[in-house]
Amino acid sequence: MTTATTGRATATGAVGTAHTRVEGRDKVTGAARYAGEIPFAGLAHGWLVLSGVARGRILSVETAPVLDMPGVLTVLHHGNAPRLHTDYIGSMGVPPDPTCAVFQNDRVPHAGWPVALVVAETPEQAREAAEALVVTYEREPHDIELAADRPDAYPVDGHMPGVTQKGDLEAELAASAHVVDVEYTTPEEHHAMMEPHAATARWDGGRLEVVDSNQGTTWVADELARMFSLDASAVRVRSEHVGGGFGSKGIRAHQVSAVMAATVLRRPVRVVLTRRQMFSLTGYRSPTTQRVRLGAGPDGRLRALDHRSLSRTSTIWEFVEPSAGVARVMYDADAHRTANEVVRLDVPSPTWMRGPGEAPGSFALEAALDELAERCGLDPIELRLRNEPEVGPVSGLPFAGRNLAACFREGARRFGWADRDPRPGVRREGRWLLGTGTAAASFPAGALPSTAAVTAEADGTFTVRIAAADIGTGARTALTLVAADALGVAPGRVRVRIGDSDFGPAGIAGGSMGTRSWSWAVTAAAEELRDRLVPSGTVPPEGITVRSDTTAAIGALAQKERHSYGAQFAEVAVDVTTGEVRVRRMLGIFAAGRIVNPLTARGQLTGGMVWGISMALHEEAVRDRASGGLYGPDLAGYHVATHADVPLVEADWVDDPDPDDPVGIKGIGEVGIVGAAAAVANAVWHATGVRHRHLPIRPDRVLEAGGPGV
Repeated sequence: MTTATTGRATATGAVGTAHTRVEGRDKVTGAARYAGEIPFAGLAHGWLVLSGVARGRILSVETAPVLDMPGVLTVLHHGNAPRLHTDYIGSMGVPPDPTCAVFQNDRVPHAGWPVALVVAETPEQAREAAEALVVTYEREPHDIELAADRPDAYPVDGHMPGVTQKGDLEAELAASAHVVDVEYTTPEEHHAMMEPHAATARWDGGRLEVVDSNQGTTWVADELARMFSLDASAVRVRSEHVGGGFGSKGIRAHQVSAVMAATVLRRPVRVVLTRRQMFSLTGYRSPTTQRVRLGAGPDGRLRALDHRSLSRTSTIWEFVEPSAGVARVMYDADAHRTANEVVRLDVPSPTWMRGPGEAPGSFALEAALDELAERCGLDPIELRLRNEPEVGPVSGLPFAGRNLAACFREGARRFGWADRDPRPGVRREGRWLLGTGTAAASFPAGALPSTAAVTAEADGTFTVRIAAADIGTGARTALTLVAADALGVAPGRVRVRIGDSDFGPAGIAGGSMGTRSWSWAVTAAAEELRDRLVPSGTVPPEGITVRSDTTAAIGALAQKERHSYGAQFAEVAVDVTTGEVRVRRMLGIFAAGRIVNPLTARGQLTGGMVWGISMALHEEAVRDRASGGLYGPDLAGYHVATHADVPLVEADWVDDPDPDDPVGIKGIGEVGIVGAAAAVANAVWHATGVRHRHLPIRPDRVLEAGGPGV
């Protein structure tokens, strides 16, 4: 195996040019099969039974009547399910999420907790039997209320410190000419990807194989091996096509229960979640309550910045939504404090969701900056530019490129910002009040160690094998272009195979790190292979393969603040009669390093911006205090932006090189959603003269808040 150390290969022009998806034809013709569609001989079907109480314990599971129903093969529950090993630290560096450790005891920690799996010959038989299963509970009082003044809230060190602080915050606030002290809230939000979670487990010659829809096959394989006390080589996970993930498709209850059933029955078992089940089993973005305090001098320069975010976690799993983290990068002040806190409640476990932390955190921070600009009598863009930090406000590290100012300048030019009347509530077209708003965006540009193998085939083509995951981002296509450039050949001569844990360890599709991590490994292997090949030489029938490992190279990368940045712009119209808010146009200009495929990159960025519209105006999951469950846990009751809600949305980018980075890719999967909701909210203020600090900005809230002409 070669160790990856070297820099960028001589380009053939593949990277940076628009290229349609290499698997596009398969997807539109149905040839691409997803986890719930692949046939297996002797396949049985499992259906999860979920708790109807929010807290308590199971007294009995009446399996006998169900086992007599047609086609039913078994019913797994806490009394008979295989025991799992959960005392370990997984490949992601954290203990296993207890949400996955199903059927291990009689406790019920939240509504929608898996209490049994019914397995039958057909999905219809399994569902009918699952709905007939009688489970008796001992109910206990539950608590689901998140409030800013919870006395049991506490800071959590997640993938970042829970609290950071420098300077005398109260003294700087007292000495500030302008002060903003406001509270913002965001609701519970759900991933709502197209493809539901699905997994099929089977034993083949003493080896466990799982066909799954996930964001990292080696991650899921490692977790399953540890849970079931198996050697790592005894588990293979395949995930060839994934219909969206957004952070939710890791290790979940459906994979674990499918493996349990396949182990007990010694035949393949498939478990597919319904849309309603996903609302309690696959994670979500926690609601947040955020307090932002800003103090500035007469010139608008920050003297104090305090960002405290409170989110909720479950009683069985400590997960923090790190919303205050965005303030640690964006703006500096003489006194600077951030805190990410949680409170444990009787709710399902939250998880990563597109732009975790940054998406809700940027709404609060960027809306507060807009309020400060109003107090200071400054243009919102000018205020931000005056507070550009020279180094990381908390880390003190240098920036590996920070082209936020270039994003704002280019965006302002294209959006027509110079013609904006700063006064709110003065533009009107009939019953519509018009306004424009802006906000900044950032998201970390990380990389995970990965391995890749590139083979020169005897027919003159090349095969890339890497355990990457294409969750709809166009990863296959991007890696095809990267490999073609590194090999110095046309993209048509490269075939990329992904989504198989047998290909070796690779980073997950998450944290906007996928393409960067995988491209690094593919480039290293391809460059060495190219150097090994003899011009006009022959390749043996078995091919010539080079394998790379980027662990050492990533570890040696200079420590800097590496982020993608962006400037979001929105124009809205507010109906003074109904309170409806319509976004008329959006523009995002981003600085995101080397853009591999402009076609799919633009789709990723605009997709995030559309989600920002959805976050600002539509998405809101509401829990019933009495039951602890959700009202309308489906796509009829949980509203997301549709085509009718999405106007002209444009995304583009500025040059953003990083000469110290051998890959130059920063990641674009999440930065598009960051700041988008704030830009819409700031535009609503500009239209109506009223601040909306609680998302979503529903028509009833607009009407209740009033304002000039509303």
